[in-house]
Amino acid sequence: MNKVRLISAVGTPLTSDENLHSEGLEAILAAQWASGIDGVLVAGTMGLLQLLREATYAQLVEESVPLCRGKGELLVGVGDAGFARTADRIRYTNRFAIDGVVVVTPYLIPFQREELLDYFSALADLTRVPLFLYDLPSLTGVRLETDLVLELSKHPNIAGIKCSGSLEDALDLIERADPSFRVIVAQADRVDQLCQQGIHHHLDGVFSLVPEWTNNIARAAENEDWVAAAAAQRLVSETLKVLHQYGVFPAYSALLTARGIPGSFAPRPFRVLDEGRRRELLASPLVESLKLASHGLKRSDATHPVTKPAGEAAKAKRMMTK
Repeated sequence: MNKVRLISAVGTPLTSDENLHSEGLEAILAAQWASGIDGVLVAGTMGLLQLLREATYAQLVEESVPLCRGKGELLVGVGDAGFARTADRIRYTNRFAIDGVVVVTPYLIPFQREELLDYFSALADLTRVPLFLYDLPSLTGVRLETDLVLELSKHPNIAGIKCSGSLEDALDLIERADPSFRVIVAQADRVDQLCQQGIHHHLDGVFSLVPEWTNNIARAAENEDWVAAAAAQRLVSETLKVLHQYGVFPAYSALLTARGIPGSFAPRPFRVLDEGRRRELLASPLVESLKLASHGLKRSDATHPVTKPAGEAAKAKRMMTK
């Protein structure tokens, strides 16, 4: 089986006054590389680009470059509501040794098909690194139609797309696009199933919280050990449920703190979890598993928030402690 490539969309760690928390950035990026993740996306949706002050964004890009050099792929989000602000970010990122820029569909105004064609093509002309489209209709209110993406894929500097819309659209695009055009799927709750279907490029924000378990899915899939892949997938899927139960960004921030990664990953107007909710979250069996995974510890009496058959449980335990 071909190598499964994993890209973590990384949150942006902030200080109490919402400047970049440099120690937190170093820690969360180091966790990705130590766990075998292939690449990172900074300043994407998980990094809350649109909520950052410009100086924080600039520092985030500048400090991420040396922390990723020689470790893996570094993609940087640059997309905003319109052309001028996105173009300014591209001009800024052109100074740095990065591997690509990621441009979310412009939001707020519902642009027409030909306007979107012009928009992405002009931005691709500006950047000195490959440009990746980013389809996120649930937040932008705009869906990139497959035929439009296929037309854009002919541009020599548009290298791929992150598909955060429907899985059906992503599968259709994979089938119809040239193999050199990277279709990166964001379906974190079914990575194992998609690997079994031969889909090898995956990106999601939850990967950055549980990179060890995510990498275990991929490595098991490469060995065609689908039972072990499914067991590791259950842990990632349970993490997703917990994030949505407590609020994605406040819970993500609290769980990273529990893993020893400093900083706030939920800038205003997000509210931090109140003390009762925070204690409830941190008392979850999932959190103990996260702490142990982050320290590479082995244990024989661990309990997980997912019930598994005995054979799967044994394999899951071995996967978690690799």
